[in-house]
Amino acid sequence: MLDTPPQTLRIYEKANLVVPKRTSRNTRLYSMRDVEKLQRIVRLHQDLGINLAGIEVILHMRLKMEKMQNEFSRFVKLVRDRFGEDMGDGLDENSTDLVPLSDQGAYIMKIIDVKQQEFGKDDKAVEDINTKIDDADIIDNVSE
Repeated sequence: MLDTPPQTLRIYEKANLVVPKRTSRNTRLYSMRDVEKLQRIVRLHQDLGINLAGIEVILHMRLKMEKMQNEFSRFVKLVRDRFGEDMGDGLDENSTDLVPLSDQGAYIMKIIDVKQQEFGKDDKAVEDINTKIDDADIIDNVSE
């Protein structure tokens, strides 16, 4: 299934990257979840050349990200249950913004995107973007 030599699997197990269940005769039993994890490990180790310590960090971070995503999903459900479904009316469902941007804020973000595409990370472009943002702050402060 994995085309991975048994010795390699033992190395991954010794590094605690995967912990298969054992039978009474000490035979390793890999669940589908273990196999999926092994596929990731093999890809990281053999295909991408990442060492075992790096793989351990990557797998740990992936687990933390999954937990955080689950917690965030539960939080969103809780907020929706408490405040109702209508709290998101008028918002773009695909938006990653926590707070909807004003028209002026959206304009500034568009300027930044355009300038970054035009100039990449050129110092002059960054200075131009900062000037535009400063100008917008001045406009915003005057309008208050």
